[in-house]
Amino acid sequence: MEYFKLYSNCFIVKGAKRSLIFDSQKYQINFIPNDLVEIIEKTERLSIEEIQAEYGESNQKTINEYFENLIALEYGFYCYELEKNWFPKIDTTFKQPNQISNIILENINDFEFLKKVIFELEKLQVTIVEFMYYDNVCDIIEEICNLFENTLIKNINLNLLYSEKTDNEWLKKITSRYFRISKIIIHSSPFDKSLESDKFDFVNIIFTQKMISNFLNCGMVKSNHFSKEYDHFLESINHNTCLHKKLTIDKDGNIKNCPAMPQSFGNIKDTTLEEALNHPDFKKYWNVTKDMIEICKDCEFRHICTDCRAYTERTHFEEDIDLSKPLKCGYNPYTNEWADWSTNPLKQKAIEYYGMQELVKNYTCNKS
Repeated sequence: MEYFKLYSNCFIVKGAKRSLIFDSQKYQINFIPNDLVEIIEKTERLSIEEIQAEYGESNQKTINEYFENLIALEYGFYCYELEKNWFPKIDTTFKQPNQISNIILENINDFEFLKKVIFELEKLQVTIVEFMYYDNVCDIIEEICNLFENTLIKNINLNLLYSEKTDNEWLKKITSRYFRISKIIIHSSPFDKSLESDKFDFVNIIFTQKMISNFLNCGMVKSNHFSKEYDHFLESINHNTCLHKKLTIDKDGNIKNCPAMPQSFGNIKDTTLEEALNHPDFKKYWNVTKDMIEICKDCEFRHICTDCRAYTERTHFEEDIDLSKPLKCGYNPYTNEWADWSTNPLKQKAIEYYGMQELVKNYTCNKS
């Protein structure tokens, strides 16, 4: 008898109304009906002939079309029973050797202080450093990047205020000289624009009209924020992608897991990053996956989406763990429709709790 086998690099994420297949080699997704998910699950133990018999002759054509479409999309193949176990599933555990993978540094321009921080980052084996600036700091960016020469830091991301200095000539200069720079976001710009990365040594450069002066803008859930990277998918299955192995030093020196969350685990002036990391509450949300969060756990996008524990709808708690849906998500997995989160009457109480009335007002004005 003939069997169908789903390629091990293809992962099914089942939602309330529909599901998707994530192809981790092609970095692609495709929607499939939940009926097909049920059929694919049966292929683990039943032949195609047995599945057809179970669903009856009236459904035979539909089932055949399902399998043919999956094969056409290169999601699976036919095989014999003897061959089934020749193709083991991929191990979906997520492992990283470093204690912290990403750190955000807010408005830090003291070089001696930064040297001290870099020393601690190397001890934690941090690979990505993101700078957030609200003022014009173009004149010191080169000096900051120089501090990372001969360090273990692999990537530097810059969030900079738009000015007459952030032109193509300056961007070309720093991207051609500092190869650790992987992404530059120019905020408070008079226009929205993405520059062609191949002209800037493959650095992702984005100009955005969004005005940023704090982290109230964090936590926005949009389809263009989805990640189809395999590492992100694996991390999402096992951990919280926004908080797992993440660390922040805010503009006042407070050490946090997330810049938008209120809890501080000490100040860098008198606390080492390692001491903050060992605080019993620092890893509180690291293993809160999307499969545990209300509504998100029924969403087909949950493992390619981001998460936000800083700003939530504040509707579901387990003791002191917030398992509520992210506040700034307007997607409904029960209808497969997107809506404006900021005008949802059910979210207004949480918007007031976080003091986001002005942010929401500006957000609504920018959309109109």
